[in-house]
Amino acid sequence: MIIIKTPEEIELMRDSALIVSRTLGIVASEIKPGITTLFLDKLAEEFIRDQGAEPGFLGLYDFPNTLCMSPNAQIVHGIPNDTPLNEGDIISVDCGALKNGFYGDHAYTFEVGEVAQETKNLLQITKESLYVGIREFRAGNRVGDVGSAIQNYTEKHGYGVVRELVGHGLGKVMHEDPELPNYGRRGRGKKFKEGMVVAIEPMINMGTQRINQLKDGWTILTADGKPSAHFEHDVAIVNGKPELLSTFKYIYDALGIVSDEEDEFRS
Repeated sequence: MIIIKTPEEIELMRDSALIVSRTLGIVASEIKPGITTLFLDKLAEEFIRDQGAEPGFLGLYDFPNTLCMSPNAQIVHGIPNDTPLNEGDIISVDCGALKNGFYGDHAYTFEVGEVAQETKNLLQITKESLYVGIREFRAGNRVGDVGSAIQNYTEKHGYGVVRELVGHGLGKVMHEDPELPNYGRRGRGKKFKEGMVVAIEPMINMGTQRINQLKDGWTILTADGKPSAHFEHDVAIVNGKPELLSTFKYIYDALGIVSDEEDEFRS
């Protein structure tokens, strides 16, 4: 069942989403060769709790940490550890926070030092596909419109679109209806309505769309060992149009990036 949010609830969700956004900004300022994902995980947990929130992933479905940290060929759900990051790695960081009864859920794939150009291209196209999908999240459109837009945009560059992992509705629980695949057919699926809030999150592989899972029961990785990218925003339908609740601003401030990519999704 799709749960429509009131304007007041959307503002509470914006607060949760922005806590996650600021957390990712803190993480962005620390990512470099030699740093461990477990160090970043502890930093994130401390920051989230300092904001009067709870880590959204810690203990959720028994996940053991605050951040999902997935380097290189890992797509999502990687478990933080003591292995240092290396020059040329990429690392997808997915974070959640719970405050005032509502979740925020937000992700970004970072470069570690100097990264190969073909990997930079994967990250750029995946991030662009996120906004391509968000443009389709408006009153009267359907789930398939978002998935089709993301799929067409990324597959024309020769990338693989993960099928088994999807975006989702967001609210008082982390995963609500509807599911939002990153592939599909236009005009198919549930219809979008005013007050819906979702997490749109393309997960795109440099090579095959096929995946494997590690024996830890969590980590998902590409079947061919090529890199994967993951970007995610929380989005509400306000006045019929998509409005971002999360932001990459804090990441960009930390990395010295100037961007106007989010402007069209602000009220």
